[in-house]
Amino acid sequence: MATQLPPADVRLEGISKRFGDVAAVDGVTLDVARGEFFTMLGPSGSGKTTTLRLIAGFERPDAGRIELGGADVTGVAPYARDVNTVFQDYALFPHMTVLENVGYGLRVKRVPRRQRRAQAQEALARVRLEGLGERKPIQLSGGQRQRVALARALVNRPRVLLLDEPLGALDLKLRQEMQVFLKALQRDLGITFVYVTHDQEEALTMSDRLAVFNEGKLEQVGTPKEVYDRPVTEFVAGFVGVSNIVHQNGRRMTVRPEKIRLSVEGQGRPGTVADAVFVGMFTRYLVDVDDRTRLTVVRQNDSSPVEKGARVHLDWNPEDEFEIPGTSEKEEE
Repeated sequence: MATQLPPADVRLEGISKRFGDVAAVDGVTLDVARGEFFTMLGPSGSGKTTTLRLIAGFERPDAGRIELGGADVTGVAPYARDVNTVFQDYALFPHMTVLENVGYGLRVKRVPRRQRRAQAQEALARVRLEGLGERKPIQLSGGQRQRVALARALVNRPRVLLLDEPLGALDLKLRQEMQVFLKALQRDLGITFVYVTHDQEEALTMSDRLAVFNEGKLEQVGTPKEVYDRPVTEFVAGFVGVSNIVHQNGRRMTVRPEKIRLSVEGQGRPGTVADAVFVGMFTRYLVDVDDRTRLTVVRQNDSSPVEKGARVHLDWNPEDEFEIPGTSEKEEE
């Protein structure tokens, strides 16, 4: 018996958007389930941010249909959609206190002052900023300002929270802390998150499912494990993590660097270490194998490092290689 999926909170059917001669979004169809942490991943110009803006209502599609909670909102104004958006630059009002910033949307909706204050304080507590309501944004750290922006977006409990590269301005350590915080917050609230990023690690770490965008089109949609272990196009194989493309019997196979075993004495493809890059817990080796292919291999650091120029052998388990569908050496000729 097939598993019954939860109803979609966001549904896009054949969405397209052009800016002049550029197809920013080209026939995108996807569903985001209720309560899902869904990430749209891709390089700059791939269409992910434009798709988010279409969901928010900041842009109107040239073709296609947008649904929120089963209702057609294709022509509905942004303020009438049950969504809120968190941006990378926080967009806080510098002259307002933190509490006033968080309660601003409720003020626009004419929520009574006492109720507005109570809801804003509750939202600040949700993002662990109790006691900071009377400060101005300039008195907060970058991570705290980002949490204020989150509280403001969550204060009226939108059906869907849209997040456009929200951690891009933070340093690495704080960004990693915020990734954990955001995922825990989303699970606690049960609200659907649609998250845009170009950071592959961020997408793999946080998402229930992710969609990989390239030149306005969807390349693949799946769980992080599905997309990483079984990329369906060469673009996905190369963009989501690092992948090696190996030619075998007229087929193009992909194998991840961590799946390859490197040994000085052994069997497998012979090659020469072209470079060895120390990366803390592991070393990244670039190996030129004798069929003129360069493969990337990562190896946990131990007491037997392999030097540049060394002759080595590479092998991997057959189940760790995967054919890229629709590609072959004959098709390329």
